[in-house]
Amino acid sequence: MIKPKRITIFAGHYGSGKTNIAVNYAIRIKQNGYPVKIGDMDIVNPYFRVSEQRRALEEAGIELVAPVFSEAGTSLDVPSLTGRILPAIEDASDDHIVIIDVGGDDAGSVALGRYARAIETHDYDMYYVANRYRNLVQDIDDALLNMAEIEAASRLRLTGIVNNSHLQDSTDAQVVQDGLVYASELSRRSGLRVICTTVPSEIEELMLDKLYPVERYVKAPWE
Repeated sequence: MIKPKRITIFAGHYGSGKTNIAVNYAIRIKQNGYPVKIGDMDIVNPYFRVSEQRRALEEAGIELVAPVFSEAGTSLDVPSLTGRILPAIEDASDDHIVIIDVGGDDAGSVALGRYARAIETHDYDMYYVANRYRNLVQDIDDALLNMAEIEAASRLRLTGIVNNSHLQDSTDAQVVQDGLVYASELSRRSGLRVICTTVPSEIEELMLDKLYPVERYVKAPWE
């Protein structure tokens, strides 16, 4: 595994799968021997957020830096951040990896903007999580606009694309293959490279370049 950057940020459209990718990445990094903190900066969606995966993260030995109300065990839709976010960012190092899950679109990225200067002092990546099957970004032009809005709101530059094109439990090899076309075109037009293509772990036998098998940690409240 390539050594992770000191800070890795996952951003993208609502429902693109940012949180699930962030949790998978944090656990993978931890399994490879790196101390990890994961920051929940999703102040937009009270359900599909890193804080909801507290048990899985704690079992993996990962420290969760969560919003104020999440620390109290509630998922209230309150736009709150914990004061522990900035110290975690400032303390990031080669031996102190920080992963940040950002709220959807530019609305969620505004919160990230307040920490832009602190983040830029470190070696960081900010990945755009792309899902060709997600409403409002199925068209490449719309996805490019979404990317530009996220950069403007966060005051940070995107550094790569995570191709997370999926249809939840209906994801199969064909769904993944079709998503590659979308990701390749988004890469060509944005000038950002595709870092990896995610697939459910049960179909990881696909012979694809930069394949990244993931578990589905994040589920709907009714599942």
